[in-house]
Amino acid sequence: MATAKKTLVIVESPSKAKTIGKFLGGRYKVIASVGHVRDLPKSKLGIDIENDFEPQYISIRGKGDIIKELKKEAKNASKVFLATDPDREGEAISWHLAFLLGMDPASPCRIVFNEITKKAIQEAIKNPRPIDLSLVDAQQARRVLDRLVGYQISPLLWRKVRRGLSAGRVQSAALKIICDRENEIRDFKPQEYWTITAEFRKGRKFTAKLTEFKGRKLVIENREQNDEILAKLKNGHFEVRSLEEKDRTRKAAAPFTTSSLQQDAANKLNFSTKKTMMIAQQLYEGVEVKGRGTIGLVSYIRTDSVRISDEARAAAREYIVSTMGEQYYGGSVYKNRKKDVQDAHEAIRPSYVDLEPEAIKDSLSRDQFRLYSLIWNRFVASQMAPASFKQLSVVIANGDYDFRAVGSKMIFDGFLRVYSSSKDDETDRLLPDMQKGETLEATSIEGQQNFTQPPARFTEASLVKDLEEKDIGRPSTYAPIVATLIDRKYISKEKKSLIPTELGFIVTDMMEQYFKEIVDAGFTAQMEENLDDIETKGVRWKSVIEDFYGTLSEELKTADEQIEKVEFKEEPTGELCEKCGRPMVIKHGRFGAFAACTGYPECRNTKPIVQTVDVKCPKCGRDIVIRRSKKGRVFYGCSGYPDCDQVYWNKPVNKKCPKCGALLVEKKGKDTMYACSNSECDYRE
Repeated sequence: MATAKKTLVIVESPSKAKTIGKFLGGRYKVIASVGHVRDLPKSKLGIDIENDFEPQYISIRGKGDIIKELKKEAKNASKVFLATDPDREGEAISWHLAFLLGMDPASPCRIVFNEITKKAIQEAIKNPRPIDLSLVDAQQARRVLDRLVGYQISPLLWRKVRRGLSAGRVQSAALKIICDRENEIRDFKPQEYWTITAEFRKGRKFTAKLTEFKGRKLVIENREQNDEILAKLKNGHFEVRSLEEKDRTRKAAAPFTTSSLQQDAANKLNFSTKKTMMIAQQLYEGVEVKGRGTIGLVSYIRTDSVRISDEARAAAREYIVSTMGEQYYGGSVYKNRKKDVQDAHEAIRPSYVDLEPEAIKDSLSRDQFRLYSLIWNRFVASQMAPASFKQLSVVIANGDYDFRAVGSKMIFDGFLRVYSSSKDDETDRLLPDMQKGETLEATSIEGQQNFTQPPARFTEASLVKDLEEKDIGRPSTYAPIVATLIDRKYISKEKKSLIPTELGFIVTDMMEQYFKEIVDAGFTAQMEENLDDIETKGVRWKSVIEDFYGTLSEELKTADEQIEKVEFKEEPTGELCEKCGRPMVIKHGRFGAFAACTGYPECRNTKPIVQTVDVKCPKCGRDIVIRRSKKGRVFYGCSGYPDCDQVYWNKPVNKKCPKCGALLVEKKGKDTMYACSNSECDYRE
């Protein structure tokens, strides 16, 4: 008897395949494409500019076995569903898969779901649709545009500045924003000002700040003015001029978008944007939860939308009412502030609101737990009632000078019961009972010198916020943008601050002079809108590219003719070349800094700049240093090479294995763990 053919479901990642496979059962086979299967070639531009910008896609190198398996499984299946992510990138992957597998993109072969739950998957299977070519075209336009910018400006930077550099449509605009902020800080001239506060005691201490003189805002510019005002105040008396009591409410923030999640995770958890997206992806694709199996814990993580489904709203209401009471339910509906081309998505929310973070803490890594808690708390809070306060404002007069004090008392905690932002101060700031016309005695009156502060440097969180406000890029691009700027040495990260390097300024100045539109925030935002119009208004994608490329090609020609080679001041290493005796200097290449002889080209001696890891070689006692293979992969080897050949592919630590005595090495996965470097020993901790 012949075996019944199965329905094939293709997703991007193996972990997603594992989660979905458990939901669908034996009649389905779920396999992963492991990301893209076709793309533009890496070795050349891959766009036929003379033939209407036709992309020259190829199968991705190294994906041969996966493609072969996909074709084999598709041939043996009764039906094939393409279940890649529900966004432009996912739609494009499905389109490429359809091409490779000989499927008609107009057939009902595409299934989408916003969360990886059994109900969502089964619902998607019942409602397949054709591949959305508007989404595919929107992705193709971005891919081609970014390739034209990156592959044509980057070689120019290699020739004129330094090998290994790159430019990008969004990357270069983001770099200019960081450089502009640094210039503002450098040009900033502090202005002196003074503040005067009075402290009163009436049952309890409270302070009031001098704000007005004769009904107008008061600015105290120097010590002379400060001392003159203090003398007048000390000769006068204080009287309560007015009291105003009012009820105030504070609503919860909307559920997370990709951008707001990245910002909150940076501010509250100290996560980089890259780390946030990596952990969020794990929560979306599925985690093994005790008693529930492998389940997706959050909805799709790349979204600009704050909308939530009616089903999710109903689940939130049931949870809030049953655990906290009817008075805590608010049921707010949030609307997107601007046109949202991907509003088919929901906001980021827990897939199962009844799965409280503490209840599944043992199933999650520390970082997964922290991020899941943040998402869960924000979503539940968004559906809760506002917090309410009694606020008392008092104006205390001393002649023509008015002091102001504000007190508040929380009447109802509402959403603050589960979630507070950095600006939420949950402590009561109480003022004593006072009457209009009452005289008060000041226990102290003091003036304090202050200086205006320059704008703060960008952090990852504030840069993401600024990019979003300026409509530059899309949430999925924010994490790789920052990573690329750091990798290219255009910026450095000190504590949380992003600081442009000399190289960053040089590249930005060059881009601003010769490719003004690419680094202009307004132009970049307009281009985003043009790209969105491909998806929402059916604009022909190649016409958007054509309009852009006419200007770019002229700028490339001018830049190549006019830009002179940038010469960097070479930094001496303090060593002499062992071959010819001339000084060695630091140079920069594709894989970072190295030492080179100043006698080039007569002497071509180079050697790596050695970085140690504070671990001694167990064979000979010399330092273990960081090295790179010919392909650029980092490894760790003895500084005594070639006399000693001790190497590690994972970073060794100053701790020996209690079982065999070999060094332990650091292994990074969901959490950092330590394993024995001896391949025959299975010790882990």
